Amino acid sequence: MNLRESLKLLTPDGFKEALLSRVVTPEIEAYMARMPKPVGSFGYDPWGYNENQAKVGLGLAKLLYDHYFRVTSTGLENVPAQGRVLLIANHSGQLPMDGMMISVAVATNDNGPRVPRSMIERFFPTVPWLGNTFSAWGSVIGDPLNAHKMLESEELLIVFPEGVRGSGKPYQKRYELQRFGHGFMHMAVTQNVPIIPVGVVGCEETMPSLLNFWPLAKLLGIPYFPVGPLLPLPARVYLNFGKPLHFTGCVTRESEVQQHVDEVKDAIRGLIDVGLKQRTTIF
Repeated sequence: MNLRESLKLLTPDGFKEALLSRVVTPEIEAYMARMPKPVGSFGYDPWGYNENQAKVGLGLAKLLYDHYFRVTSTGLENVPAQGRVLLIANHSGQLPMDGMMISVAVATNDNGPRVPRSMIERFFPTVPWLGNTFSAWGSVIGDPLNAHKMLESEELLIVFPEGVRGSGKPYQKRYELQRFGHGFMHMAVTQNVPIIPVGVVGCEETMPSLLNFWPLAKLLGIPYFPVGPLLPLPARVYLNFGKPLHFTGCVTRESEVQQHVDEVKDAIRGLIDVGLKQRTTIF
């Protein structure tokens, strides 16, 4: 590097350019080029996704994926390279590290990288800056209308049916699946969408919660306020993607829906057990 190039790094624009080159690597560019996403004339899709910002998000998340959480992903060949699909996973860890790591695995899948669309809780868009950033990176509010329209557009959706019941549970309940909502199964049946079960191991240990300080959570208008580490711990994460599950036919009773949901939960439990056997150390 010559003197002129060194001095350029001292300027705000030069520093930003150098930083982006470290984050948006040729590898990231190559993956993004393999998963083109239709956007409008201003570069956004109807849900706020922006390819340029998504590159930055993927680059940052990939650094965490490779070097901080040191993720091991298996079964990615089960994720179809195109067409509508639901990735249904267990939820944990207070912050959406699990959704971020699954998104990286899907976006850098050598069998066919795809734009991951993760369903997020309604309170995230109320957080300044965070909501718009998540939208630009591909996340959307977990609303049934959003989900239906995305599936009609042949998108890949990442859904955590446990919701805050899973992410906000205390550490003593780690790897205990909480109650699943039924919305994802209604979509799977009515729209003929294959389900890929995903077992996540490691995110329980990234931000273990001793308890939920609910008075402060209520005051702040958030679903929970965990008492635990202020930042995620570098636990090793294991992702196991199962074989597609198909649910067809006319479902007229909620008890029938519950039976299908239990099948998905059993598949996820099995994949969690695989991940727990894979790891030899938490960190």
